[in-house]
Amino acid sequence: MFGPSSLPRLLIPRLPFFYGWVILGAVCCAGFSRAGGGVAILSIFVAPMTSNFGWSRTAISGAASVGGLIAALASPRLGRLLDRAGARLILSAAVLTTALACMALSLTQSLAVFYLLYCIIRMNFAGPFDLGIYGAVNNWFIARRATANAIATTAQMVGLVALPLIAQFAIVLFGSWRAGWVAVGVAVLAVGLLPSALLLVRAPEDVGLHPDANAPPASPNVSGLPSAAATPAALDAATRVSLAATRTGGTPEPHFSRAQALHTRAFWLLALFTVFAYPVQAGVSLHQAAYLVERGLTPTTAATVVGAFSFASGCGSLGFGLLPRRVPVRHMLAAVGILQAVGVLGLLAAARTAEFYTAAAIFGLGIGGLLMLPPLAWADYFGRRSYGAIRGVALTFQVLAQAAGPLLSGVLRDATGNYALSLECFATLSVLAVAAAVFARPPAPVPTPAA
Repeated sequence: MFGPSSLPRLLIPRLPFFYGWVILGAVCCAGFSRAGGGVAILSIFVAPMTSNFGWSRTAISGAASVGGLIAALASPRLGRLLDRAGARLILSAAVLTTALACMALSLTQSLAVFYLLYCIIRMNFAGPFDLGIYGAVNNWFIARRATANAIATTAQMVGLVALPLIAQFAIVLFGSWRAGWVAVGVAVLAVGLLPSALLLVRAPEDVGLHPDANAPPASPNVSGLPSAAATPAALDAATRVSLAATRTGGTPEPHFSRAQALHTRAFWLLALFTVFAYPVQAGVSLHQAAYLVERGLTPTTAATVVGAFSFASGCGSLGFGLLPRRVPVRHMLAAVGILQAVGVLGLLAAARTAEFYTAAAIFGLGIGGLLMLPPLAWADYFGRRSYGAIRGVALTFQVLAQAAGPLLSGVLRDATGNYALSLECFATLSVLAVAAAVFARPPAPVPTPAA
């Protein structure tokens, strides 16, 4: 039921390169589509929709928060499904439902309908997309994991650059925000669905391969043809030893179960970093276009600043991903917090258009690292065998934090009449994230692989 489609089995023996790169390409397409649920996209619609319906900023922010809460409840179960079934089912469903919900938003006439549809979009963004994208990448790559994660995250940033501009272009061309939602939905569907449905495979062992390579070092299957028996349960003892000895950044790959991970100090420090850093990411991203317009920029200029932020996020993902693996991931996470704090304070202090672009770019560099590094940290610290189950629990903290950010920003803006207090709060949270990251050392390895 959950096995690979026939297309990968047809392609693998004919490709002159590792099939993991095809997996990465398919994941990049899904990552582009994931951007349809990003709060940077919704930020383009905040001003016209609140103007059209008379909704408060708190009300429209609440949809992103409620969607995050739903994802928080669903993520632990989805994580177990990811370990068992792989990313193909999860990502295909996420792309399809996100696209349809975006297009249906063009018909919105009430706040209740908006909440229903956008909660689906946001739930997909926060839960299934995150688990599926990084679960696939981390299953297929170990030695090249940082680079692969960086590329996958950069594809999402490409979506965050392109989709706000696509939405704004459609709004200007047709004179209605409703056309913008249709354009976003069509783009999500066109880019993401077929690669996810046809090309993804749960793990390299399912088709006789090995992470980072075309064949396991000790595998008797030397023909290059897929082997139905080459599953993690059927690997021979020599291959198991090879898997355990595979090196990531100079140390053997860990094998933690979810229960073992929950008993480590590293798990809770990474979770604490998440709680501090992600409200900043979501809270600033959702309200940035509205904030820029309030500060005197035109809606089109504000959209280009959002695009610059997203472009810088892609650069940040690549930059952090290309750093040497000997640089501790916790130090990179601390750098993310510093960039967030500087970017937020820059947005608060900016007075000229160029200063807004600069602050958005600095903030974007940090967000690029934030989106790429935590999945890398969870995989490096706890291994890939139970990645979905562990990440599913961790993702609960992430999506709750992402849900809190937009709501906090909207409430404070409605209470004070501007975004200054919320930006000051986000700068403080960024500094706290730096402290949590510095102390998040890797856990001591468990004595035997988790069952």
